[in-house]
Amino acid sequence: MNILDKLKINHRPSAGALDLLKYIGPGLLVTVGFIDPGNWATNLAAGSEFGYALLWVVTFSSIMLIIIQHNVAHLGIVTGLCLSEATNKYMPRTLSRPILISAMLASISTSLAEVLGGAIALRMLFGMPIKIGAVIVTIVCLGMLLTNTYSKIERWIIMFVSIIGLSFLYELALVDVQWGAAIEGWIKPTFPENSMLIIMSVLGAVVMPHNLFLHSEVIQSREWNLEDEPVIKKQLKYEFYDTLLSMVIGWAINSAMIILAAATFFKQNIAVDELDQARQLLVPLVGNNAGVIFAGALLLAGISSTITSGIAGASIFAGFYGEAYNHKDLHSKLGVLLSFIPALLIIFVVGDPFKGLIYSQMLLSVQLPITVFTQVYLTSSKKVMGKFVNSRSTTILLVTLGALVTFLNIALLISLLA
Repeated sequence: MNILDKLKINHRPSAGALDLLKYIGPGLLVTVGFIDPGNWATNLAAGSEFGYALLWVVTFSSIMLIIIQHNVAHLGIVTGLCLSEATNKYMPRTLSRPILISAMLASISTSLAEVLGGAIALRMLFGMPIKIGAVIVTIVCLGMLLTNTYSKIERWIIMFVSIIGLSFLYELALVDVQWGAAIEGWIKPTFPENSMLIIMSVLGAVVMPHNLFLHSEVIQSREWNLEDEPVIKKQLKYEFYDTLLSMVIGWAINSAMIILAAATFFKQNIAVDELDQARQLLVPLVGNNAGVIFAGALLLAGISSTITSGIAGASIFAGFYGEAYNHKDLHSKLGVLLSFIPALLIIFVVGDPFKGLIYSQMLLSVQLPITVFTQVYLTSSKKVMGKFVNSRSTTILLVTLGALVTFLNIALLISLLA
């Protein structure tokens, strides 16, 4: 065989950026939790009350989320197990069972908030009662989860996130944005008078228990060969790019919400604390199209985040049995139902959407430390991670961030109950 023939065999051109596209997707499912209806409410409040001054909170929270989400995805790639499966396998039953039960309750709590967000959007668009809207959102999301593969769900979510992003680009094109003030707000931390509650709310809505279970699950959707160390290292590299890109998209959409509120409501000295109110006020200020697009984007955010909450619930419940998420598997189906049905029943029992959101935040605030520190324990264990175990500095950083997000969520809960 001559040299040219050898070159033809050994030459395997790689497309670089095109190769990266194969790994984009799992992070975007996590991003949905970063732009769910709860984030909409806190971002609109931040922009309407303090203008561009709190944009730095979105920057800081995005950096924090990149670190924590990358770490839990690291667990999924190295072990081939989601957080739920790893908890079941590596922790004593006396600990793993309470942890997973509390995580399942957190998934129900998350679904409650997300279904309510979608129902509020339907009320904005069609004047539909909250309870009827909640039933419709639940049925639509159940249908999508029980009849579609993960890859199809991923494509739907990417499309929804893209439409949400384009919707806010359109909204921003309609208003007069002070980009100089926005750039300063992104990089310069400030604490305006009476802003601490909003700051805690924006930060506290970022790290959610179900997203940690979700990311460690969906990162395995590519079915990589985890026995090959070079493959693991490659996946860790590309996963970080996926997480980084996805969190930047989340940062941009959350920033757009604050900027829109700053350029419209803050400019008019109007404080906004409800999603319905925001849509109603946008119409006279910007036009009817802006109000419709706002409500439509909220509906997509509600449906997307409900779907990802359902996948997380399925992953958690399947983990009880040492199984991964599979939309055809009985345990995964039961996990979706256990996440959605109780949430829908609570909406009917509570009646008041605001009280429902308070109750959901209560459960999330209580459960969050359990999930975060379970993740840190597992990724810091050489028995679990082998040579890919966290370094001492990484463990210290994760423990510090875990303590911070725990404090913020508890502070948010106290403020809601006050």
